[in-house]
Amino acid sequence: MECIFCSIIARKSPARIHYEDETCIVFDTTRPVAPVHVLIVPKKHIPSVNDIAADDEVIIGHLFSVARRMAAELGVATGGYRLVANTGTDGGQSVYHIHLHLIGGRHLPFRFD
Repeated sequence: MECIFCSIIARKSPARIHYEDETCIVFDTTRPVAPVHVLIVPKKHIPSVNDIAADDEVIIGHLFSVARRMAAELGVATGGYRLVANTGTDGGQSVYHIHLHLIGGRHLPFRFD
């Protein structure tokens, strides 16, 4: 089964895209937990944080730069936002293509359920 994020990158699956460059793509999640909830996904398929190689460091740094830019464009930079990278089953990862969740637009309490 093809990775859903790779399918979105290839335009085989629909998504509301907010930003795209040669390294990454940003689109709305299908299960938002806040008024602003987008996914920042590298175009290179890296399954999880555990699979980041030394030559991927530039890509990972770029994801954070794009997160800063998108937070400003989506109006949550001043009030604050959360960046989340789930890793593995116990960490809540459901799509095995590394990505950042940018979440904001309301107060986000810190808690573990």
